[in-house]
Amino acid sequence: MSSVAVIDYGMGNLHSIAKALQHADPQTHVQISADANVIRNADRVVFPGVGAMRDCMQALHDLHLVEVIQQVAQHKPFLGICLGMQALLSDSEENGGINCLNLFPGHVRRFADHLCDEQGQPLKIPHMGWNRVKQKPHPLWRNIAQDSRFYFVHSYYANPDHEQDSIASTDYPRPFTCALARDNVFAVQFHPEKSQAVGLQLLQNFLCWDGTS
Repeated sequence: MSSVAVIDYGMGNLHSIAKALQHADPQTHVQISADANVIRNADRVVFPGVGAMRDCMQALHDLHLVEVIQQVAQHKPFLGICLGMQALLSDSEENGGINCLNLFPGHVRRFADHLCDEQGQPLKIPHMGWNRVKQKPHPLWRNIAQDSRFYFVHSYYANPDHEQDSIASTDYPRPFTCALARDNVFAVQFHPEKSQAVGLQLLQNFLCWDGTS
């Protein structure tokens, strides 16, 4: 039986994610854990998160999970979600500036104030709700139509240094990177566990993915 570890560092809708993974593939053993051995021994790893980057990085350090994440992200299928995606970059503007895991060179930026859409209507921060995702080719987009809508909740966004690391974008109002990918790592800003059929399809794709593109 295949196994997936959902990293538990006290931040994120862990049970919602675990339930969605189990629904995506009932044959997969899903375990929520902060235990380094459980995470290292799992076939796949999911790194979720909501909240503030400072609290995220402090919790990872306190639980001695920084090195664990850096290790498993080198060799097994790894999925970052929301704050778990942002934490994979070099640093974040949040909380006055926070160093992150630096798996993807780049920075986490805050959406500018007073954003407006094409009609001049104000856009709210956080960016919250359904929005279209423009894909680049990758196995995790299998059976997901171009411009499918996923569910977002965030005030900060990823700004990778290398364009090839960006595997999808969303407009708010200008394009920003909403998914990162390199080798066996895939990460998304949106919440697949809240994105209905397309979110479940992405999770199914992840649970079948061998980590190659």
